Amino acid sequence: MKITKVYTKGGDKGQTSLVGGQRVSKASVRLEAYGTIDELSSHLGLLASWLPEGHEKQMVERIQNNLFNVCTNLATDQSQTPLYPSAHLAVGEIELLEQEVDAIMNELPERQGFILPGGVQEAAQAHVCRTVCRRAERRIVALSEEAIVSPEVQQYVNRLSDYLFVLAKKLNFMAGKQEKIWNNACK
Repeated sequence: MKITKVYTKGGDKGQTSLVGGQRVSKASVRLEAYGTIDELSSHLGLLASWLPEGHEKQMVERIQNNLFNVCTNLATDQSQTPLYPSAHLAVGEIELLEQEVDAIMNELPERQGFILPGGVQEAAQAHVCRTVCRRAERRIVALSEEAIVSPEVQQYVNRLSDYLFVLAKKLNFMAGKQEKIWNNACK
């Protein structure tokens, strides 16, 4: 799709258009949901910019592409507009995240306790992505309480936060960086 104009002035009064043309407030639960997914994709872009070429970078970029589909899904009021085919996640994307989580967990040494987000820059950014992903999931749940949301969207975002957690662990492990375990004795 070619972008011919960046600004339309259509949102100057706090309204925007959904897929299908319905006008809604920019403060709506729906916009919070897909806006947070957009924010997550931006954070993933930063993470990808720090990753070397390879499997992890390819996965992050694949996830960004999938999040475009998630945004399209969330930006569609399914009670008024049928979903575009592109709004659906490809078959197997949830299972792929599960496979990735399992594979990473098999690579890592077993650790006990809660970890503090951080470590190398890439791992710390993966933790930021994880927390934004969790917020997006909360926004999607809130939207699903008042509108139709495709079940695979919520499932994908839930699995994605798990993937981002283990990815952060893997990035620290690959860099030889020891994770910091929560010390509840600091109370």
